[in-house]
Amino acid sequence: METGRHRSQSLGSAGLAFHALLCSSLLLNAVFFAHHLLRSSPTATPERLGDGLSWALQAAREAEAVAAADCSGHGNVFLDGVTSEDGRPGCECNRCFSGPDCSVRTPNCTADADSGNPLFLEPYWRRHAAASAVVFSGWHRLSYITTGGRFHSVELDRHIRLLHRAVGNAVVDDKYLVFGAGSMQLINALVYALSPDGNADSPPASVVATVPYYPAYKSQTDMFDGREYRWDGTTATWSNNGSRNSTKGFIEFVTSPNNPDTALRKPVLAGSSAIVDHAYYWPHLTHIPAPADEDVMLFTASKLSGHAGSRFGWALIRDEKVAKRALSYVEQSIMGASRDTQLRMLKILKVILANLHGKEDIFAFGYDVMRSRWRRLNAVVSRSTRISLQKIPPQYCTYFNRIKEPSPAYAWVKCEWDEDVDCYETLLAAGIISRSGTLSEAEARYTRMSLLKAQDDFDVLLERITEFVDAEEHGRAPGGSSSM
Repeated sequence: METGRHRSQSLGSAGLAFHALLCSSLLLNAVFFAHHLLRSSPTATPERLGDGLSWALQAAREAEAVAAADCSGHGNVFLDGVTSEDGRPGCECNRCFSGPDCSVRTPNCTADADSGNPLFLEPYWRRHAAASAVVFSGWHRLSYITTGGRFHSVELDRHIRLLHRAVGNAVVDDKYLVFGAGSMQLINALVYALSPDGNADSPPASVVATVPYYPAYKSQTDMFDGREYRWDGTTATWSNNGSRNSTKGFIEFVTSPNNPDTALRKPVLAGSSAIVDHAYYWPHLTHIPAPADEDVMLFTASKLSGHAGSRFGWALIRDEKVAKRALSYVEQSIMGASRDTQLRMLKILKVILANLHGKEDIFAFGYDVMRSRWRRLNAVVSRSTRISLQKIPPQYCTYFNRIKEPSPAYAWVKCEWDEDVDCYETLLAAGIISRSGTLSEAEARYTRMSLLKAQDDFDVLLERITEFVDAEEHGRAPGGSSSM
């Protein structure tokens, strides 16, 4: 009996030991399995937010930091700006302001009204910082090509068409769309596309424009000097020759609204191939009487949204052969517009489309700014007999569905006094840099002043013009001194 009891106790002890060993083994396996799962899962760190953001956070923080930098309202900090000793980019000040935070005004500062830099829209995009921001990975669109083996974004193409239809400024349904590095590149691309093939039997196309015209039409045609085309002067030379057939081989540049005088224009030469530049044909810069529907039309992001630095433009072309030649030009020169730029412009167009006819409509915002500037400038110049501005009557705009006051991009200034034979020099003596009308083959009595720049630039311009008119009224030469 004793022996059986001892045997039973030994078996019981062995069973307990085996059970403990089995549990320990299972527990150890569970620990190893959990460790393996944790190692294969993303590590929970303070950099990872609840919505899964991780690698984008650093880029977002950098962008937020420079956007929040205080430059006294007279400058900006940019991610790619020149860095200071602390490794961070510093303020880039507007003209007539200086100092580390742009708080110091430059005495007797000359107003620069030369460039058409569209900074008047910067406050709009500051108000829409979140909606317009773009963050993309370091491996975004590394390939030369994009969707469907193309060089251009299918979605951007679609949104450009949506915008034109919504605004009512261009017919797009029967047009091909060609992207370029700003409208500047497309100027020569379209001349090339409309020119003969360049064989010995085909005379070169004659490229012309009506005075006053955008100077780049001539300078680009002369610079590229293609055997298929040549600059052949102004339309006035050819429109009075009495022959309709003589202009059949012509390529006519038409800017509508025109740069520099802001007038709506149409082709002059019968039978010519027209390139109609509609850079300014948007509701914040002119009235829209009807959708444009020419065979070849040119647009640019710079005057639409203010994003001149992104270098993006597009052409709407009716004829397939012409569109293919223009596309070939772009592909051969730059292999299509930058994919990064296309992504940014897609985001910008989405913001614009989402706010049309609402409280945050970019066209309503831009119109208010430009109308105010034109009113203030006109109020000063109307007191002068020495200079005058172009006359622009209020006109009906289909986008706003009402009569619209003028809101031009430029003031086309004429010097009226006999002694002021060069209006550019007259204004320069008064502390105003403008763009001489002679660059557009107009008379020297005309010069262009840009109204598109930052508010600081316009404020200085208005001060200098006011001084100029006040000096005239008091019978003394205009001086360049002021508190600015």
